[in-house]
Amino acid sequence: MPDETLVGRARSGDGAAFAELAEPYRRELHVHCYRMLGSFDDADDAVQETLLAAWRGFATYQARASVRTWLYQVATNTCLNLLRATSRRPQMADLLPGSAPAPTGSTEVTWLQPYPDTLLDGIPDDQAGPDVRMEQAEAVSLAFITTLQLLAPRGRAVLILRDVLGFSARETAEALESTPEAVSMTLSRARAVLREHAPFGDSPARPGTAAETALVRRLTAALVAHEVDAVVALLAADVRVSMPPLPAVWQGRETAARFLTEVVFRLVPEARFVTTHANRQPAVGVYTRDNADGVWRASGLLVITLDGDRIAGLTRFESATLRPFGLPRILADDALK
Repeated sequence: MPDETLVGRARSGDGAAFAELAEPYRRELHVHCYRMLGSFDDADDAVQETLLAAWRGFATYQARASVRTWLYQVATNTCLNLLRATSRRPQMADLLPGSAPAPTGSTEVTWLQPYPDTLLDGIPDDQAGPDVRMEQAEAVSLAFITTLQLLAPRGRAVLILRDVLGFSARETAEALESTPEAVSMTLSRARAVLREHAPFGDSPARPGTAAETALVRRLTAALVAHEVDAVVALLAADVRVSMPPLPAVWQGRETAARFLTEVVFRLVPEARFVTTHANRQPAVGVYTRDNADGVWRASGLLVITLDGDRIAGLTRFESATLRPFGLPRILADDALK
């Protein structure tokens, strides 16, 4: 528990004291809001609103729970209010050539954005739900974040609080102004949806292994050389290709090969890549040559989902998502990889 004098000063309106209490939790609150909202940019806004609401309401803090628990309560309700106020419908876009293969499916989660691993580092990872142990790498993977968005907002909040953060049923009920019995029922339904849409097995390994590095190098080399067969050889049979905010999904090796030929290599005749990590998965910043001045400019982020020694998913995000990754907008010649 924080020093009672510090809490007292914050209750009396001392902004510096409140900042000292809240600042250690800013980064993990951001990840919490990201899980709730599925968007890095929306999480930015939610954290700002959370801290403002917490500051304004700190006089009501009774210290029955820790400051951390109380801040998560404020953050959760801030996100629920944002979700109620925001209409999230699939964004349609006509960016693909007419020769593009027809999608094999679609997703309504078109607002999905990636999360930089550098901002996940240093966040405590020893919390786990009392009934279901969820590794932190799994709890921020793109598959998990996507599936969370399919849950009703309150179900999403309950599952995150209970199974990711390890809140008790009583703490979760207090955060949502509900009852432990209602929380338990909601959690059961949320877990069922999670199992149906994302049947996770073993938790994914932390990124950065030699095998992962070699696989990413083989992929980027094949993409640079436009070697379709070399790319396809790295893919799982049911590989999934998506490009948020497009709602379309292309699945399967054959479809992926056609997508590479008819879309990727036509729209991006030359590309270079800079390795990074997102959502505890390997990723690469994508750079394309500007024909006007020959400069390599950032054009997107490709997040790679692995299944053993195969690539199970390729998710390409727009260039605006590169901002929190610290990648340059223009690639210097000596940075080409």
